Amino acid sequence: MSDAAGRTGQPRPLFGGALSAVLPHSATDVSELREIPDNQEVFANAHTDQSMIVELVEYQKEVADHEAARYHFEDIAASNKALEQGTSEVSSVVALQKQDLLLSECSSAWMLTGTQRVSKFNEEARNEVALHLGLFRLPQFSTDILVSFNDPQDINPKSSSASAMGPEEQLWTVQDFQLLLQTLRLHNPGLFV
Repeated sequence: MSDAAGRTGQPRPLFGGALSAVLPHSATDVSELREIPDNQEVFANAHTDQSMIVELVEYQKEVADHEAARYHFEDIAASNKALEQGTSEVSSVVALQKQDLLLSECSSAWMLTGTQRVSKFNEEARNEVALHLGLFRLPQFSTDILVSFNDPQDINPKSSSASAMGPEEQLWTVQDFQLLLQTLRLHNPGLFV
């Protein structure tokens, strides 16, 4: 893992340095462009319509660990107005092995892959977006860390995203996302207080 981290870049501080992770080299901090909620760090690909979000969310104690990623996927689907039949689908949920992660404080970690048909900025045109979620459960802090990778697959020509798709060699990959998950590290537990 250290070789991959070295090739891809240094860990980037998140939440004022309380967390860090290796992000793709072309990640632009969206908070420099617009207001972002305090519980989120949002990064956009400077050349495409892809984004990665690290978010602190409330630990859902009534949701079993193996169902928690799906719970958050459905919550995102509700926010994206992608609840009607055929607009969202989960294709896999797998447990991440703790020995492969730097975030040793988590009780369990999961990766979900799915798709949602969503529109941007309340447009009528819907785009098919592959949604990859990483979920780190931290019951001792009453927090889940939710990491999402929005990867547009099919862009409606009428969408404002149609002009945002850059050259394929500049696209982020699932491997970039997995590296973020593997290198996420907690430096200051005071973040959760």
